[in-house]
Amino acid sequence: MDTLITIGQLVLSLSILIVLHEFGHFLPARLFGTRVEKFYLFFDPYFSLFKKQIGETEYGIGWLPLGGYVKISGMIDESFDTEQMASEPQPWEFRSKPAWQRLIIMLGGVTVNFILGFLIYGMVLFAYGEEYLPAKNVTPGIAVDSLGYEMGLRTGDKIISVGEVPFERFSDRTILREVAINNARSITVERNGGQEDIKVDNKWADILTRHENKYERLFIPRMPFVIGLVAKDGPAEKAGLVKEDKIVSVNGQPTPYYDQFTDYVEGRKNETITLGVQSKDEESVRDVQVTLNEDGMMRVAPAAPEYHYDTERIEYGFLESLPAGYQQGMDFLGNQFKAFGEMFKGNIKVTESLGGFASIGSMFGTTWEWERFWYMTASLSLILAFMNLLPIPALDGGHVMFLLYEVISGRKPSDKFMERATMVGFVIVLGLVLLANGLDIWRGIKGLMGG
Repeated sequence: MDTLITIGQLVLSLSILIVLHEFGHFLPARLFGTRVEKFYLFFDPYFSLFKKQIGETEYGIGWLPLGGYVKISGMIDESFDTEQMASEPQPWEFRSKPAWQRLIIMLGGVTVNFILGFLIYGMVLFAYGEEYLPAKNVTPGIAVDSLGYEMGLRTGDKIISVGEVPFERFSDRTILREVAINNARSITVERNGGQEDIKVDNKWADILTRHENKYERLFIPRMPFVIGLVAKDGPAEKAGLVKEDKIVSVNGQPTPYYDQFTDYVEGRKNETITLGVQSKDEESVRDVQVTLNEDGMMRVAPAAPEYHYDTERIEYGFLESLPAGYQQGMDFLGNQFKAFGEMFKGNIKVTESLGGFASIGSMFGTTWEWERFWYMTASLSLILAFMNLLPIPALDGGHVMFLLYEVISGRKPSDKFMERATMVGFVIVLGLVLLANGLDIWRGIKGLMGG
């Protein structure tokens, strides 16, 4: 069921983006009197799942979910309809239109995706606001994980800044962004009453962006161990522990923080331990014996940081949300540009960052949360616009590149040249799609093999 929810979110999101992208080509084409023969969600080699003829256009849904298309009369595209191109140009064909009109038609798709991305970001802020955990509220500092420890962070550190950027909102993703994308090479922390600068080696840009570390946390807020969730039929439930019970000791050893508890029980598989437990709103401590399972766990999850520390929420009115959404989108695009720059420099490996449908789908999660769904859809819309603008024949950016050449030089590339260029571009795009999804498959196989 979890997998179906993930797939459902991915398919719905991509369907929305593809249809609106293609509508961005369709609308100006029709406004300029250009005939559109097909409008398809997904590709339909040999057959389609659904199709209906309305006027001059056939609308349909294909069976190959690798994108979508509009087939515009008199245009050299991935359909490679050379027979049509061999005949005399007709007034309703793309090739008969002035270069400025063809340019608008080709830019229509990415324009819609850019506008849509900014708009969705804004509407998410309008509907849900923006909640965050101020770093100053987490007075005990961080509880560091293994990756953060290797970087030089220590449990109890209070992060002051990453490079030149103040650490104001508590999130380890700030470290990832600033180190991997913005070349921050130091982290300033408060430690043992003093201030220290931790030097960050260049290798961390690569390490933090590796696919295997995609969901690894560098640290979390240091917090008391209050139970947030108890698994059914697990050791904790069998011992009588319930939600909001607070664990204050293990085998007589005080564990005021969750990380101290996990450190103490690490490796104690199938052992029986005695917990000091406080029920909610009670001062007294009772002893509870729990037998850990074969993994050394008692099948509970700690309460979220928001249970212990006050968060702040920014509410946006409708007019406020639009510029805020635009700025959020521009920040996202800026980070994407910088990430590409780091790839070209070799600081980030392309094969570690590239992913196919499985990688994208995993970002939606296994539960359907509309805020996350729309946030992901906005991000994918901007990525789709950005990728489509790359000057690769067969993509919108390739067509735009040749049209700009025509506008500037006054010379139109020949149909034969455009056919060959589009074929080359199509092979490049197909190769990238196969590579991205092949990497997902290989990572899955490695995961199954424990590699």
